[in-house]
Amino acid sequence: MTTTTENNILPLVTDEQKQAEETWRKSIPAQVFLNYFFAINYHIQENDDATGGLQHLPFFRAHEAELTEADIQAVSKLLQACWSTEYALRATAELGDEEYLRNALHWTFPQAYHTILSGLQAFLYTAGVRSNNPSLIRREVGRLVVRNAYPRPVSFYAAGAYGDFSIHRLPLAGYKPGLHIAGKEIEAQAQIGQFLRTTRKMKAQITRQQVQANPNTAIRSQKTGKVLDKWTASHWQQITWRLGYTTIFDLLGRLRISQTSREIERYVEAEIDFKLFHQSLLNIVSYLNGIHESYIAKAMGLERYQQLVKELPKHLQNNFVVERLHTRIEPLLTGQEPQQPMGIAA
Repeated sequence: MTTTTENNILPLVTDEQKQAEETWRKSIPAQVFLNYFFAINYHIQENDDATGGLQHLPFFRAHEAELTEADIQAVSKLLQACWSTEYALRATAELGDEEYLRNALHWTFPQAYHTILSGLQAFLYTAGVRSNNPSLIRREVGRLVVRNAYPRPVSFYAAGAYGDFSIHRLPLAGYKPGLHIAGKEIEAQAQIGQFLRTTRKMKAQITRQQVQANPNTAIRSQKTGKVLDKWTASHWQQITWRLGYTTIFDLLGRLRISQTSREIERYVEAEIDFKLFHQSLLNIVSYLNGIHESYIAKAMGLERYQQLVKELPKHLQNNFVVERLHTRIEPLLTGQEPQQPMGIAA
């Protein structure tokens, strides 16, 4: 008589393991997004120097502007919007526990984007670009990145037509990125390179949709005159000029996720290190805002900028704004050693 023991065989994969596998799979998009911003922060930390490298840039040394008192007030208003938003972002990151930071993504993503945007607009104002048009701002800052207005850690960009993108100033960007947090510069550059390519690809696809939806701009068949559904490489090349350059500011634009978007829920429900995500965002925000503040202080004059900071509202006094003034801007413009930090993350 033959007996069977099949019913006694334990499953190779338990329900708990299946659930863990499913959670991990669902977390991949959020983990990749975290990887991207951690990689940017890692690349900045690895390539930064005491004053951000601005003192080495001819563009920075040549930057000047004739600003009226009305101009200074306009720049001050933009800076206060920048700093108040950064203040709110810092308050969330510093006070929140893991669960709070998870749900805070609904507002911290757009906060990180808008604080940098306001600082960028203030800088562009001193460079003669005075507009709220997102397309114009994006085009102008792309040109500035290519013209070396930004220090090496954030001067990278992508160019070229769909299917033929080129990455500049990231020599290791061609390597295949992994699914893990970057621990080496080669891994960071590989992930930033992928982020640039995917972001430019999205922009190209959106631009194609816009071009083809407009009867006056749509690319048509030479034989039938109908709007083309399928494009060749030559068709993609025809719209490349519309893409401009893809820079760190386009990558930050990916943070503009609506509260009602299903995409934000994927991040909220994921199992990732939310504290690390927020810290990476904060460091990137502080670095870029510090660059723009340096340009503004140079254009405005250090003494006038110091006065502006001194007159800030109470919630913006004796914090990161003053910290960056003492540790980055004053040493940059005076050549003196930076003051000792006050223990506030800069």
